[in-house]
Amino acid sequence: MYKLKINFEEKGVEPVTIENLEPNQTLLEICLKNDIELHHNCGGVCACTTCHLYIDKGMDSIDELTDREEDFIDRATNPRLNSRLGCQSLLLDGDGEIEITLPDQTQFLGE
Repeated sequence: MYKLKINFEEKGVEPVTIENLEPNQTLLEICLKNDIELHHNCGGVCACTTCHLYIDKGMDSIDELTDREEDFIDRATNPRLNSRLGCQSLLLDGDGEIEITLPDQTQFLGE
């Protein structure tokens, strides 16, 4: 089981911790199931950058970056070395602690 701490760049939004997460779900799916706003204009199929996020801790617990995802991350706002797309960040079998930061979601329009 995983424990996920979500930090927010948006001012006034407090961090959220979600515990007892099963593997084989994406960070986007986890956010949506827990009523955490993470835009996903393409519907979560790795065709845009709106679910861009930062993995601060636990990168080894997440599926490897693909060439396609890397191409989209290059187009994201403020990409960093720890950037990933939430729709492509699948929790691997195992357990541990993961910490992510969501960019300010008010900068995006749409779903």
